[in-house]
Amino acid sequence: MRLKSFLWLVCFALLLSGCIAKKKRSYAKAKKAYEKSITQGVKANKLLEENTAGFTTYNFNSAEEYIRTFAPIALEEMETYGIPASITLAQGLLESGAGSSNLVRKSNNHFGIKCHTKWRGPYTTHDDDEKGECFRKYLHPRESYRDHSLFLANGARYAFLFNYRTTDYKAWARGLKKAGYATDPKYPAKLIAQIQKYNLDQYDHPRKAQKIIKENNQNPINRQTAGRTHQVQKGDTLFGISKKYGLSVDTLKKINGLRSNDIQVGASLKISIE
Repeated sequence: MRLKSFLWLVCFALLLSGCIAKKKRSYAKAKKAYEKSITQGVKANKLLEENTAGFTTYNFNSAEEYIRTFAPIALEEMETYGIPASITLAQGLLESGAGSSNLVRKSNNHFGIKCHTKWRGPYTTHDDDEKGECFRKYLHPRESYRDHSLFLANGARYAFLFNYRTTDYKAWARGLKKAGYATDPKYPAKLIAQIQKYNLDQYDHPRKAQKIIKENNQNPINRQTAGRTHQVQKGDTLFGISKKYGLSVDTLKKINGLRSNDIQVGASLKISIE
């Protein structure tokens, strides 16, 4: 009996060590990608200085528009890094003020990630816990979402979070506060409130999320946009306008009879089929 018990313990130890090794490889891969992003950030900083037209940001009329825009990205990040899409979206909503905060407008930083010691990419200053703190800056919101995933996956203090199920958003919310992501003692409650208010946990189930996203793409026109138009402003792009009103670029081009993506400042674009 003792020999049998000993053999069981050996087998369990080997299985556990294999899981840990797999986890370490996962973090090693994330770390490599993270360090690469820092190196690329130096190039991005130069690009920002030389070509401000490369900086792309969006305006949103509501939290629903924000969710609609970034849900596909949050789902992709969940499938790649194991971070619940609901948590990613809730943090984005909370940290960015649904995409309307001053920090987002000048840096595309949707998660309030500060520079920290290793960051060598583009940055901006913003008053937070202290005056004039250093925050990371991105050319496109998509970069902010990816850096958020890498920031969590590569951070040793966040490692325990990945032991939670992706469907356990409450554990993730509390864990983020425990790991020190935010100083606000009500941070977990605020994240959970966002998730429950907008039913964000539905995006933690890939099949269901894909169905919802597909339905959103097939029904881009909502009642609020019926009969409305958008006057093109300096810096507007078809892609940016389409995301603002929940349309696809193809739909926007079709209802306005456009053959290319070129638009002129001052032009009036229809944002409804009606």
